[in-house]
Amino acid sequence: MPTKNGAGRGSGSTATTNPPGNQTPNTPDINESEIARLKVDQLRDRLRRRGVTGTADMRKDDLVKALVKAMKDGAKKSTSARSGGSSRGSSSAKKSTSSANPPGNQTPNTPDVDESEIARLKVDELRSRLRARGVAGTADMQKADLVKALVKSLTDRSGPSSSSGGGGVRKGPQTSKSIKYAQEVTSVDDEPERPGRSLVTTDHEVIRRWAEARKGVPTTVDGTEHDGHAGVLRFDFPSNGREQRLREISWEEWFRTFDERRLNFIYQEERSDGKQSNFFRLESPDREDG
Repeated sequence: MPTKNGAGRGSGSTATTNPPGNQTPNTPDINESEIARLKVDQLRDRLRRRGVTGTADMRKDDLVKALVKAMKDGAKKSTSARSGGSSRGSSSAKKSTSSANPPGNQTPNTPDVDESEIARLKVDELRSRLRARGVAGTADMQKADLVKALVKSLTDRSGPSSSSGGGGVRKGPQTSKSIKYAQEVTSVDDEPERPGRSLVTTDHEVIRRWAEARKGVPTTVDGTEHDGHAGVLRFDFPSNGREQRLREISWEEWFRTFDERRLNFIYQEERSDGKQSNFFRLESPDREDG
């Protein structure tokens, strides 16, 4: 026979432990309902920070599941490391540390920095990310050195976290009203104040992530190049149909031209109706034609 009030208490306990929308009873810090309310770009950004790749073609439901799984796995590793250290003494603590930091990741104090993932990046991507973090002199560096430099930049908490301009607006005699009234974005953590808000930045990582979230490819308008340098800068979006007059270039060349011309990137994350926006414009504060 069941004990008095046993069934009632058990049912109430289960309901409290697992509130609707949160199916993670052993990881109360992971709220699936909260995660499901994130935007697609935010989900991809958080997954990228956790070293999860291949998210570009994933739908929102799959992105939510992937982020919940990544967070659960991270919580398990953290719990395993703590329990191993406290119960087995110094010898087991070393094993726990080794387990928490598998070969290819020698950054135990910065778990978001995955050296194996960084080593898989292409040379242009490495140079672009280093430039976005204000690291200069990468043009003649070999891939191994670029990997080391990026890891060092990411693990150096006191170092710069954005482009050499800090993501701040470039100003000059021809600074437009569009720039004056736009919300300034200085890092990938900044959020628009409202849907449809006009934004402006010079931060390389903000620009790159914005374009990649829309599958945009860095390009220059064919025939506008001069002296071996890229001409008019554009992004080619598949939703618009590939334009033949646009020639794909590397992120490194795109950002080098962007910085040399002291351009500002004016853009929207969303339209006023909340739908993703592909709007952007490049402006120079030094001349009216941008």
